[in-house]
Amino acid sequence: MRHDIHGWLVCDKPAGVTSSQLVGRARRLTGAARLGHGGTLDPLATGILPVALGEATKTIAWCQDALKTYQVTARWGVSTATDDAEGDVTGTTEVRPSAEGIEAVLASFTGDVSQTPPVFSAIKVAGKRAYALARKDIIPDLKPRQVRIERITLVARGDADHASFEVVCGKGTYMRALIRDLAASLGTLGHVHALRRTRVGPFLQSMAISVDSWLEHGRNALACGAIHPVETALADIPALVVTELQARQLRHGQAVRIDETSKGIVRLQDDHGLVAIAKSDGNLVRPVRVFNHDGTRGHDVDHS
Repeated sequence: MRHDIHGWLVCDKPAGVTSSQLVGRARRLTGAARLGHGGTLDPLATGILPVALGEATKTIAWCQDALKTYQVTARWGVSTATDDAEGDVTGTTEVRPSAEGIEAVLASFTGDVSQTPPVFSAIKVAGKRAYALARKDIIPDLKPRQVRIERITLVARGDADHASFEVVCGKGTYMRALIRDLAASLGTLGHVHALRRTRVGPFLQSMAISVDSWLEHGRNALACGAIHPVETALADIPALVVTELQARQLRHGQAVRIDETSKGIVRLQDDHGLVAIAKSDGNLVRPVRVFNHDGTRGHDVDHS
């Protein structure tokens, strides 16, 4: 049975589970009619996976575009086919970087960085997933692309074989590619030994619920604050207040004039909650996506 449940379920993904499998579990737990997630995690990885329920699926793009924080541990001296610990070993070397050597190259991996995705990735090449080709020993032709790394910090170097980092980055950044390229710049080989995502935009570890909690509490887990409002993913977008009359006009695709002046994307709210995501040009706001008070019916607005 499907239910009208709207908001964000912030999951703490365990290792060995794909993002799609976790969304499937959330579907069975909540009975929500529509679901999606705010950014794929590799099966090896753990950590924050925000799952959108119902009308929250309208805000997934803003979640995916948000900055993300990772804790990643590199294993030096060994390369693998998948650039992580799950792949077959493809090369070894005795070279191990020093802490000073690592620190010296981190600046070159900060800012706008050119990065070639791992061959085992979900990127489509001629209509097929790169990992599907790689599994058939067909090396996909993946083009470098620009990604944004705001900060990379060496957190620990427990032994010569390992180093742990905290990385704050933008959409589309592969930690496996980062560690692979970082190793190459240090004259060695490397792969991701462990990976955890600790933040996705406004979604924090303290907001997350574990799969064990789902199994223990079932649907009662949803009654203890586990579902966060639809607008949580829009926390970084300026919020403006509209009247009930303006809210009705916006929901019918009409532009309205408001008292506050702003430019760019804004979220509009009335006394009942989120009304619309809109483009603002001074005092005039045009709806891009609209939401009903009860959250049961939201839709895109066609201005063509």
